[in-house]
Amino acid sequence: MTKLGVYLAQKSVNKSEVARKTGLSRARMNELTLHDRSHLRAEELYLIALAIDVKPCELLEALFGKLKLEE
Repeated sequence: MTKLGVYLAQKSVNKSEVARKTGLSRARMNELTLHDRSHLRAEELYLIALAIDVKPCELLEALFGKLKLEE
């Protein structure tokens, strides 16, 4: 499961409902939540955040907040 999948599961979010609200296919939602090799596009992150009623920055921080710059 991906970080997005874990995040949505912790919030008890229905992926089919998110797909319906965002216009993303259920197959794409499954890819984004189950396959680590999938890449979440910025517009997808933004739409998902709107659909689950969180600020896009909150979702971005939850998914990618542990990234650090190389020294």
